[in-house]
Amino acid sequence: MITLNNIHKSYFTGSNSLHVLKGISIDIHAGEFVSIMGSSGSGKSTLLNILGILDNYDKGEYHLDGKLVQNMTEKSAAKYRNETLGFIFQSFNLISFKTALENVALPLYYQGVKRKKRNAIAMEYLEKMGIKEWADHMPNELSGGQKQRVAIARALISNPKVILADEPTGALDTQTSYEVMEVLKAINKEGITIIIVTHEHDIAAMTDKIIKLRDGNIGDLIVNGELASFKENYSKTVQTV
Repeated sequence: MITLNNIHKSYFTGSNSLHVLKGISIDIHAGEFVSIMGSSGSGKSTLLNILGILDNYDKGEYHLDGKLVQNMTEKSAAKYRNETLGFIFQSFNLISFKTALENVALPLYYQGVKRKKRNAIAMEYLEKMGIKEWADHMPNELSGGQKQRVAIARALISNPKVILADEPTGALDTQTSYEVMEVLKAINKEGITIIIVTHEHDIAAMTDKIIKLRDGNIGDLIVNGELASFKENYSKTVQTV
């Protein structure tokens, strides 16, 4: 589903440069539930932005669902994101002046789906998330857990092949975090690849594979709870996931 080969990324400020990703190579297969961890500055947010086609890389190759993602125009990138990816954010990123139903339906608006049809589909996803009765409520009338369920429904409505989640439990209490993770695990069992960035070890432990970044490189790889040497055992280990 996702193949990264020798990905490098640097940022430039005046005459200064910061080499953030230093040759990332990894395969993430269809249907995997993967977490990316690392300290501040390790490159995990940059990596997620590249995976989400929100930022370009300087060197290497990124294949998403068999397609080389490289030097896309803004229009092409937006189209491919909308067709392939779903996004979940720590801060939910709900539009404050739209109802839960309207927030969930928004991706279908950009696909040109008629209002009646997109609202009907959005209601189905809200029901799936267990918050159908909150469809007409504004974001400020929802709890943190309800907001994240709305955000998950919005991510799912375009039938994405991959969901990218940036600290999806970061703004939630422990019990609500675990509830959201159970929702994501159920979605993953339906065959959707899920990649989350998290700094919470208990949350990462709920995923099948943990990729730990260290100073722009991949350090440890943990598959089904077992630590493996990334360089020596990765290619063999991923086949057993």
